Amino acid sequence: MSSGQPILQFGTSRFLQAHVDLFVSEAAERGKALGGITVVQSTGNPASTMRTRAMARAEGFDVIVRGLAQGQPVEERRTCRSVREAFHAATDWPAVRARMRGPVQVIVSNTGDGGWALNPADGAVLLSGDAAAPSSFPAKLLVLLHDRWQAQPDAELTLLPCELVSRNGDALRDLVVALARQWQCTPAFVDWLQARPVWANSLVDRIVSEALEPVGAVAEPYALWAVEAQPRLQLPCRHPDVVLTDDLARFERLKLYLLNLGHTLLAEQWQKGRLAADMTVLQAMQDPALREPLEAAWQQEVLPVFDALGQGDQARDYLVALRERLLNPFLAHRLADIAQNHEQKKARRLQPVVELARQYLPALAQPRLTAALATH
Repeated sequence: MSSGQPILQFGTSRFLQAHVDLFVSEAAERGKALGGITVVQSTGNPASTMRTRAMARAEGFDVIVRGLAQGQPVEERRTCRSVREAFHAATDWPAVRARMRGPVQVIVSNTGDGGWALNPADGAVLLSGDAAAPSSFPAKLLVLLHDRWQAQPDAELTLLPCELVSRNGDALRDLVVALARQWQCTPAFVDWLQARPVWANSLVDRIVSEALEPVGAVAEPYALWAVEAQPRLQLPCRHPDVVLTDDLARFERLKLYLLNLGHTLLAEQWQKGRLAADMTVLQAMQDPALREPLEAAWQQEVLPVFDALGQGDQARDYLVALRERLLNPFLAHRLADIAQNHEQKKARRLQPVVELARQYLPALAQPRLTAALATH
């Protein structure tokens, strides 16, 4: 086993496999990647454990890219070979900590909708050398960053959270710094946390509809990883679908208020109508009773907000491509999957559009959005 890789990844999801892991693998073939990935599973899910064991096998794993590109069907089977090590935090925590004291240059995470929740049982005692892994991801990260501060405080380090949280790098930094203060860590370490690591804000966009067993995924052709430019930022790779930008909010609004909002409105109707458990986005988009309210919400309740922000033309162009993505006949993207953590998703995807309308267009009626927000 090697002494470590430059990229440390928290999460084993099919999304990370078809996004970050595949990008790094493809970039490595062109000499454009930092190196390999060490994956850390941080949950006790048995299915995740099976996936973790399979991720680092020498032959790699498959990502099937399937869908429409400019109206033409595309299907490619790509092999991802970027994952070199895979650990389970509960059983391999000393090895994970050892990696953090060594060559890690970038930390990537995608821990799901509840992944940043803290656990009151986690405490500063976990900073000791022989302690077990904390239960929450922010606490795990704090322990690892404390190790890094002690081992090589001047080494460059970038954190690239992929969770769908607005300005996710800033939000994760604030969470970890607050936890460090709660644990009464030394002020010198707290100052280092805020000043030395680069906490990058980024936005990911790719529909990954199915998992392959034991590892692998099925994804659409479209992919984007928009990263806000800042000094000392290190990217895990250079790839055509990785975009550096000075205006991340523009990308965030398009994805959250059109794609994610659209998914959540379809899931809202699916729940309300108690429709088939295996219903897919494609089936919903082909049903006028579901699609027409979604189109009306986009046109009457969302696009006027983009117009007020000076982004109307971009939003309409994005919608053209988005409809093609949602009508992809090759993806089985189940509404039941989208409906997980539904209330939190409504708060993140619908509520900001209503608040922006109040600010810029107080006379704008948004009956579909407000009705969905009022439903529990």
